Amino acid sequence: MQAAHKAIAMHYALNLRTFFYSHYFYLGLRFAAGLVGVTLITLQFADMAVAMTVCIGALCTALMDMPSPLRHKFNEMSASVLLCSAVTLLISLCAPYHWLLMVMLVVISFAACMMVVYGRKSMPLQLATLFIMTMSMEHTMTMRESFIHTGLFTLGAVAYLAYAMAVSWVLRHRIKQQVLAEALFELAAYIDIKADFYDTRFNLTEQFNKLIRHQSLLADRQQASRDLILRAHNNAKDAIVVQVHVCMLDLYELILSTHTDYALLRTHLADSPVMQTLHDLAYKAARDIESVAYDVTRKKSSYPEISYEPELEAIEAELAAIQQRIDDGKPQQEALAVLRAQRNKIRAIIKMIGELHQASQKAYDTTPFWADADMGPFLSQQKYELRMILSHLRVDSPIFRFSLRVAMAISVGLAVAALLPYAAHSYWIVLTIVIILKPSFSMTKQRRSDRIIGTIIGCIITALIIKFLNYPAAILGILVLSTVATPTFIYLRYRYAAIAVSIMILLQMHLIAPGNHDLIMERLVDTFIGAAVATAFSFVLANWEYQSLPRLVGEVLNVNLRYMQASFDLLQGKGKDDFAYRIERKRLMDSLAALSSALVRMLDEPARKQRAVEDINLFIVQNYLLVAHVAALRAILRRHTKELPTSAVNAMLGESHDQVVDILTRALDPRRAVAREAASQADEDALMSASTLSAQSAAAAQAAVVPWSGWPLVQRRIRLLQADAVKIIVHREAILRDLA
Repeated sequence: MQAAHKAIAMHYALNLRTFFYSHYFYLGLRFAAGLVGVTLITLQFADMAVAMTVCIGALCTALMDMPSPLRHKFNEMSASVLLCSAVTLLISLCAPYHWLLMVMLVVISFAACMMVVYGRKSMPLQLATLFIMTMSMEHTMTMRESFIHTGLFTLGAVAYLAYAMAVSWVLRHRIKQQVLAEALFELAAYIDIKADFYDTRFNLTEQFNKLIRHQSLLADRQQASRDLILRAHNNAKDAIVVQVHVCMLDLYELILSTHTDYALLRTHLADSPVMQTLHDLAYKAARDIESVAYDVTRKKSSYPEISYEPELEAIEAELAAIQQRIDDGKPQQEALAVLRAQRNKIRAIIKMIGELHQASQKAYDTTPFWADADMGPFLSQQKYELRMILSHLRVDSPIFRFSLRVAMAISVGLAVAALLPYAAHSYWIVLTIVIILKPSFSMTKQRRSDRIIGTIIGCIITALIIKFLNYPAAILGILVLSTVATPTFIYLRYRYAAIAVSIMILLQMHLIAPGNHDLIMERLVDTFIGAAVATAFSFVLANWEYQSLPRLVGEVLNVNLRYMQASFDLLQGKGKDDFAYRIERKRLMDSLAALSSALVRMLDEPARKQRAVEDINLFIVQNYLLVAHVAALRAILRRHTKELPTSAVNAMLGESHDQVVDILTRALDPRRAVAREAASQADEDALMSASTLSAQSAAAAQAAVVPWSGWPLVQRRIRLLQADAVKIIVHREAILRDLA
């Protein structure tokens, strides 16, 4: 069991069982078929030089070929066609004038990097722009030849645009299934991490850190699913993926609610086999969700095949044994309460997984809460406005500094290439720089490692191919495979993509100029030069992650305040549905994911640039726990509906809401945070006592007057909610002190 558990840590798309059904593989096939098809058709009417120009035009547009809603895809790829064609013409016209070419290379590099202001979706467009800039700088042409060259480039770009849009329209539902399946696989991986909380061999703190890190990835995959699925669902097939998507999000909230006092469970039940039973239940739930994802990728209805009965019966037996020990006078009431609560939550999760299977089986007439609702708040909003770039033309802007950094690095790369004693290929050096140099230090560091290792391996493989498989048919076959592999792994595992692209380009150059025996060694040297320049400039005008922490921490607190308002409105039954709650929950998860990602990137930076690592981590954890407590309160109110004293419960929830809001508002007050130079444990205990005293006394009074089975559970969750809200203040102040 444990060996299998370790095996599933691999990304789902790297597993052969799921790889060929993933959207990564489909992207690779679409990419390769388009490039090869455009090239072969062109060769029927022109020579190899013309075909390569057309192919490069298709390649630049293909870099923007990602899973997106059709309208967004058309806009993004059209922008690539227009921008790359303009850059091709501009560089071709400037090429005869060396000084003007150098100036334009620096200016275009700066402008392309400023496009990063539009977010992560603009990164492929930036790369395509810089790629065609480097490809165009080596050829000196007349004005007439420049326009012809640009026309051929644009022809290839438009041809791939038409091809990609046609394929994406035909496969539009298939792509939705694949992206939804990826979110389900990541949810299963999330449960696998939670399963290890029940394994005493794993450190709780380290496991929680791992869980928070994975939450960032899970949030990204869920957002990708929302963007594709919620924009248009007009037929029965689309209705099924909407149903599965909704069930997945509801299941995610139930999983959040399972957070409990794991330390208490380990203390009281360390010697009991029930801990392994809980672990096995979580493991089975993860495999059950994976089976749904697996069937979704295959366009099949999913049916449950896993039985949880042996584990559930074992938990019931353990509960009976604990109750017997309590009857014999042993004080184990707390362990009994925690284990019983976990049993109830796990049963709810198993029931929801059953609903997830059912959601994949047939389309229903209506989908919960979607009718006539504005999906805009759930979707990524992409605006391409010039004023966004203009607003970042200032020295303190991280994007402006990144753009300057790239422009300076390219200038130095060109100068180094001109001074080298051998015939250096300046375009290869520049291409290496733009591929490695990224907005953050950690991304640059990772990309440099992948680029160097991938290039070395790719050069070795290419040398072996040229030596032992130097036959046109074999080389063409390997070219096609490497063309498929490049886009397949570029977002999945860049090191593999670097190997594939090195093989692809080197073999193309070998076919065009077979007599160049120094081809591989020259490219290796150029790669090392480009990597060295990029590494040196990663420290120039660098934007260290700690500089963005105050803004990210403030955003989390602001969003959390809105989330708490929506949560308690929902708990008190003030709204007709949970639509507003879902919006604020998504926003809070997104803000926590952004802060968590910044923390992970900071850990890759030099030690002297790391600030408040432990407190930021704990701050993220405490905010995450607030979400878990709200989810648990929702689950409790659902389970204990019998004789629910609505007015009494709502009064207690209202009082608790006011206190939590007051606590979080204090955390947002910078004057209070700066004035508090030290947050001692005594201060924290006093604050916790003051904030919870009235709620506890009110709850106790209500419980004494109105009998209800849910009182102890609700009281306990509210106490935990308030205590964790107080800790947010403590860690926020510690972060500010460290940054100051």
